[in-house]
Amino acid sequence: MPKQKTSSTPKNAKLDNLSPNLSDASDKAMTTDQGVKINDDHNSLRSGDRGATLMEDFIFREKMTHFDHERIPERIVHARGSGAHGVFKLHTSLAPYTKAGFLTDTNRETPVFVRFSTVVGSRGSTDLARDVRGFAVKFYTPEGNFDLVGNNIPVFFIQDAMKFPDLIHAAKPEPDNEMPQAATAHDTLWDFISLMPESTHMIMWAMSDRAIPRSLRMMEGFGIHTFRLIDEKGKSTFVKFHWKPSLGVHSVAWDEAQKISGKDPDFHRKDLWEAIEQGNFPQWELGVQLVPEKDEHKFDFDLLDATKIIPEELVPVMPVGTLTLNKNPDNFFAETEQVAFHPGHIVPGIDFTNDPLLQGRLFSYTDTQLSRLGGPNFHEIPINRPVVPVYNNQRDAHMRMQIDRGKASYSPNSIGGGCPYLAKMAEGGFTSYQEKIDGRKIRGRSPSFLDHFSQAILFYNSQSEPERQHIKDAFSFELSKCTMPSIRERMLRNLSNVDLELAAYVASKLGLPQPTKAMPVENGAIPADGNLKDYQPVKKKPMIEKSAALSMANTVKNSIISRKIAVLATDGVAGKEIKKLKKLLKDQGASMKVIGPRLGQLKSLDGQPIEVDMTFFNTSSVLHDAVYVPGDSDHATALLQEPEAIHFVNEQYRHCKAIGGSADAQSFFTETYVTDGPGVSLDGKPQEFINNVAQHRFWEREMERKVPA
Repeated sequence: MPKQKTSSTPKNAKLDNLSPNLSDASDKAMTTDQGVKINDDHNSLRSGDRGATLMEDFIFREKMTHFDHERIPERIVHARGSGAHGVFKLHTSLAPYTKAGFLTDTNRETPVFVRFSTVVGSRGSTDLARDVRGFAVKFYTPEGNFDLVGNNIPVFFIQDAMKFPDLIHAAKPEPDNEMPQAATAHDTLWDFISLMPESTHMIMWAMSDRAIPRSLRMMEGFGIHTFRLIDEKGKSTFVKFHWKPSLGVHSVAWDEAQKISGKDPDFHRKDLWEAIEQGNFPQWELGVQLVPEKDEHKFDFDLLDATKIIPEELVPVMPVGTLTLNKNPDNFFAETEQVAFHPGHIVPGIDFTNDPLLQGRLFSYTDTQLSRLGGPNFHEIPINRPVVPVYNNQRDAHMRMQIDRGKASYSPNSIGGGCPYLAKMAEGGFTSYQEKIDGRKIRGRSPSFLDHFSQAILFYNSQSEPERQHIKDAFSFELSKCTMPSIRERMLRNLSNVDLELAAYVASKLGLPQPTKAMPVENGAIPADGNLKDYQPVKKKPMIEKSAALSMANTVKNSIISRKIAVLATDGVAGKEIKKLKKLLKDQGASMKVIGPRLGQLKSLDGQPIEVDMTFFNTSSVLHDAVYVPGDSDHATALLQEPEAIHFVNEQYRHCKAIGGSADAQSFFTETYVTDGPGVSLDGKPQEFINNVAQHRFWEREMERKVPA
């Protein structure tokens, strides 16, 4: 590849003299921290092009170790999190495929701790950033702890863990000015993405509504990688893990997300906490996609490629158990902040594959905890302790709490009677799957990893029309924040290989020529001595044209449980109507808040006082799922004197939420932008309004584009 002249920092001789440690990499070859020049910074060392990553890879280990210890004490990624305790109850045994007890014994209830998080922002950032959400579950099983450390998106940006530090460096605030916080709309992230065509599938998800969820309780979760299930006889079956929320998968509008970030940056955290406190326990169904080992190569993508999904039309998701979150933490720091997840925490019956992203994570997570939690005894922190006793010959180190009796701290020994002894397989002793490995040590990538566009095409084609429009708008917004035209142009090249209409729309918003055909892409993931053709993306047609599971338009829409409904009121309101609506909403699991011009009580038509929960000045429409305006006509006229009430309804309408009202409140709505149409019920029929709330949003209203709220 040609030499890159990327430094935009002007030379300053005085500064250079004052600080001899300044470094400028312009026109310099990459080296290790020991000064050894690096030929390939894009692929970890493995046994064959689809083989396991090798521990001797000193370049990878040095790079990842440095990255893992860059920041203390908060997590480098997933710093902002929310957690909850719960239980997992298996209802369909996987005994034909695994010997893992929590996946075979339907009489067992397994305690869990779950942590949700955003990836890029710091601990103090907003919940509503456009970002991937972490979805990590710690199962406390009698066989030991199993951590399913996933995200709310089923794929990832990169194929090899060697590139993870680069990805996060690019996504984090830019190092010269520490801006922007918790946002990817800046040069460095898109510079990286534009040069890594393997990121195309993931970036389509990140620019979709999946990246701005309505609630942590309304997200799917995915294990991302292909794992193995191992049965009693040692037989292996490939598996992908899924979490399907009982409330469906729902999002907010981008304009709404930005406003929530200002109005209530703790929106998701508070939503989860309040739902559990109110007894609306969040639930997910654990599902698995199972692939026999003989079918490993039956697909036109590689099961070891973390940038790929298995479409559910090819391998259905089989539901096997229910996760219920039923208790909030007693102390945020002790539990949510100190919980330590690791994809390498597995139990007998589960094992790894040679996915190069997974293989790198198996090193990185323990290394990170050593820095964050002060040493190797982080497993003794209560939230991380297994429910079974721990016996081994590890000793001492910082903050050791376990008191080990006896003289022997080594194996084999006779002084301690040979204890702790080695467990036999029949006693639950863990044994790794005996996979045959035969290959040369290489830095490289399997040709089966070079299809970077087919699943991005599948994802985009599977979206509803409103969802596609949101993706177009997201790309337009993010790329418009890039200051370097070359980055925008490279991204358009990548997008032209996904969908020409998408690329043309984004180009029109950026003032660039609209592509008329798929254009060649640049690929930065090429070693210095690499052959371009060996890394050229392969164009493939997706195995299926569309997948219904990829569109949120096909999600569950039959419940209003935990939805937050705003009722706008002032003096003279019809109190009986409010009380009737509140009971209906409560009976169906939703909560209602009366919003008025002041705190205290309002005078109702029937003389009964109505308690005000919130005011027009201390809440916002974006913090509620729907709005209802009760009668009578005099009340509607009085409400028109409250400009915030008119703005509240207009903004709810713009964000495509359910709008309800009494037939006597028509005069109020004539002064708003609300018109008859999808999601609007102004005839005083509460159940019709409730049915609309269950539909979540009416995105077709966005096409009107006439509400300036």
